Amino acid sequence: MKHQVIVNGHDMMRRFPLCKENTMPYSFNDLACAYAKKPLSGRLKAQNSDFRVDELMPVALSGEGEHLWLKIEKNGSNTDWVAQQLAKYAGLKSMAVSYAGMKDRHAVTTQWFSLHLPGMDDPDFSQLESDEFRILEQQRHDRKLKRGALSGNRFSLRITELQGDTSELESRLEQIKQSGVPNYYGEQRFGREMGNLDKAEKMFCGELKKLKKPQRGLYLSAARSWIFNQLLSARIEQGSWLTPMPGDVFMLNGKSACFAEALSDDISQRLQAGDIHITGCLWGEGESMVGGEVAELEDSIAQQFKVFADGLEAARLKQERRALRLMPENMRWSLQDDTLNISFDLPAGAFATMLLRECVNAV
Repeated sequence: MKHQVIVNGHDMMRRFPLCKENTMPYSFNDLACAYAKKPLSGRLKAQNSDFRVDELMPVALSGEGEHLWLKIEKNGSNTDWVAQQLAKYAGLKSMAVSYAGMKDRHAVTTQWFSLHLPGMDDPDFSQLESDEFRILEQQRHDRKLKRGALSGNRFSLRITELQGDTSELESRLEQIKQSGVPNYYGEQRFGREMGNLDKAEKMFCGELKKLKKPQRGLYLSAARSWIFNQLLSARIEQGSWLTPMPGDVFMLNGKSACFAEALSDDISQRLQAGDIHITGCLWGEGESMVGGEVAELEDSIAQQFKVFADGLEAARLKQERRALRLMPENMRWSLQDDTLNISFDLPAGAFATMLLRECVNAV
């Protein structure tokens, strides 16, 4: 049966099985863990300050230009809501305020916003009062802050009420520090009760129409991320997420550039040192960089989620790559009684909860 696919404003007829035949329960808990875990649980975000995130911004502000950059600390507030409050106070349209990325609401976070003020003086923010955010710094710059313009984020987390066997926790954390963790997309990518995946199915099958651009982007991202997570889980189960297979493509640590190279002792040594990582597909149209066994595996995973794979191609997303491994930097921790304090830096697009997942069940 044909279904109308409406993606990014385009109507495309594709052959999809009925949505009701493809809808399946999506469970994050089914994704494989890299390390065997002792039964250990704890509480995360007992209060907002237990989860702190600070943006690592690579930009050196010039001190002049049409854009006013504000460094803001927010506590229990949504990033987009803060942007709206800034626009309203400054008398600007919402599109004149930008930020690099969304930050968790139930946390204390510092992040940058930019306001486009051509030919305008800086607003007087001294009267802007809010219990949910405050301005820490402000400075002019000649460019706006664009989405994704981060080098990473610094996380400072507190897990309280630990219960279970903590005898091997420190050795596990040391193992994670040295070898990294699976670079899964976190649960928040998929919405409450994984609902973004159900919405993605309905969108691709033509059951959701007249979606706004942010909604379409959210569902496209969820579908693409789920295929990647399934691929990564499969490679963990077969023991190849850190061991290269014929046809693999690699990525430099901290970079997005990929390269293909025959397996060798040099490649193995660089993988062990964390200098490079094996990559997995971010599904889309176009010819894949991988070959051999890897291409067969990635295609087989995509075919398990054919509605997603076909929908992403119909949306004209280009195939990309993502590292299978996530390496934390500047990782430190302390364990006192029933509380674990841990801090680390992660690149943009990485999820701190995926590091915790490998050592403690934090709820």
